[in-house]
Amino acid sequence: ERDVMLISCVWGLGAPVVEGRAVADQYQVSRRFPYNPEKTDIACKTETLVPRSGGGTEMVSIAPNLQATACLPPNQLKRLAEAGLMIEKHFKTPQDIEFAVDSAGKIIILQARSLMVQFNRSRIVGDLPAILRDHPAIFIGKGSIVQRGIGIGRVFIVYRDEDLDVFPRGAILVSKYTSPRFAKVIRKTAGIITDVGSATGHMATIAREFRVPTIVNTGVATTLLRSGQEITLDAEENKIYDGIIKELRNYHLAEDPIEETYEYRLLRRVLKKISRLNLVDPASRDFAPSSCRTFHDIIRFVHEKTVEELINLNYDRHANINANGGKLKLSVPLNLLLIDVGEGLAETTGRKTILPEQIASIPMRAFIDGLTAPGAWNTEPTSLDFGSFMSSMTRTFFPGLATPRYIGQNLALISKSYAHISLRLGYHFNMIDAFVSDDDNSNYIYFRFMGGVTDMTKRSRRAQFLADVLAKNDFRVEVHGDLVVARIKKLSMERIKRRLNLVGVLVAFSRQLDVQMVNDQQISLYADQFNELITSTLNLNMQELSHHG
Repeated sequence: ERDVMLISCVWGLGAPVVEGRAVADQYQVSRRFPYNPEKTDIACKTETLVPRSGGGTEMVSIAPNLQATACLPPNQLKRLAEAGLMIEKHFKTPQDIEFAVDSAGKIIILQARSLMVQFNRSRIVGDLPAILRDHPAIFIGKGSIVQRGIGIGRVFIVYRDEDLDVFPRGAILVSKYTSPRFAKVIRKTAGIITDVGSATGHMATIAREFRVPTIVNTGVATTLLRSGQEITLDAEENKIYDGIIKELRNYHLAEDPIEETYEYRLLRRVLKKISRLNLVDPASRDFAPSSCRTFHDIIRFVHEKTVEELINLNYDRHANINANGGKLKLSVPLNLLLIDVGEGLAETTGRKTILPEQIASIPMRAFIDGLTAPGAWNTEPTSLDFGSFMSSMTRTFFPGLATPRYIGQNLALISKSYAHISLRLGYHFNMIDAFVSDDDNSNYIYFRFMGGVTDMTKRSRRAQFLADVLAKNDFRVEVHGDLVVARIKKLSMERIKRRLNLVGVLVAFSRQLDVQMVNDQQISLYADQFNELITSTLNLNMQELSHHG
């Protein structure tokens, strides 16, 4: 039976079972979570092999009350089933596994070897086309195969990181984006399908490491699949079938000759020191140099900290860079200094003023196009109520910007594909960090906003407005009081540029918006106004951005 695993167990040492000299309890356990026993045969066990005092072993009688008692309680049976499937998944072939349970109930795997069984391949191959015809394909040939294999289970759509906390074992993870945080459930999942992603991303590396069948960048997974739906993920042929096709999984298990070779296993052991990724969550306390175990860990740590430093570049560091640059002349009152660190500007030698058309930086130009869009920047004076006025009197500049040299100074560090923009508009601070290129996997936008002139209630309403707009356009958003942090990545060049257009409009539109946020209803009111603005000025549609980004 291919849908069950057979577990045999006796009291004491296992040699009599291996040698066929003793009767044993027999359990046929389902291979599918929660691994329920489908058939149980509890033997009458009269003798057991135990260690002998002074060395060696001996057969002794079993106490009468234990002779007809099951050796394994249900919880240990399920843990054994789970361990057996993990070992089979690692070697990708059925396994003959020996185990022991100590006096504390801890399961110890003693050894595992390939179970030399022969499957009737001709029957499976002959029947397979007819079987597949009975199962309609939901979609075919969408996206890229990251890790080959067959995954069978129920769909579980992950919308937020919190969803991973309740991810059910044996489910197929479906998400709009790939994320290294999927490592949290990688041992539980039967497969992964995403709308957006790359075969060279961090999550793809983790999927290959754990041999989880994975297809990314399908563009349609979260639209066509629904949570709870039973599907078969065929990452061999890049097909997603409706329903469970057990024969397809069986056929896949019957093939796999190379992974039984000595050379393959030797390479696997070597690669554990080179490519295994242990540092998967930058937010974890263990994300530190002392936790690096492989070369891959070192590269991951250095990359993450490098990006973090770029994002946190301050004004002093900008000012000390010896690079080409000057003040940007705009149609809106923004005192912005550009610093070119590599092909970010067209030829500007001898000029202290830079015109927008001289900007060669792709992300910077996209942002400026949005920032200066007609109707985005309101130049009318804004009236303050007494409470907001008093709040502004008690608020001070950010300490790092308090020197006269930097008061009112806005800076942008740019290159051909990169822009780091630090803005201080009134009493709030805005930072945009973006990379735009032909490589979808490298593209990203990081947005950070904090502060305002009014009290915390109004500032928080503006923050919620920003969060709602960004979330509707597929940014991953965090809000804490008046602080908004948003990220989006792995989009095509045109799509990431359109998001930067939108961010530019959003920065201009929300510049003095906290003063207007007199009640919670204003949040949705201004969101509607913003939608109308970008539709009319940039010919962008928020719904189009959300569905096709």
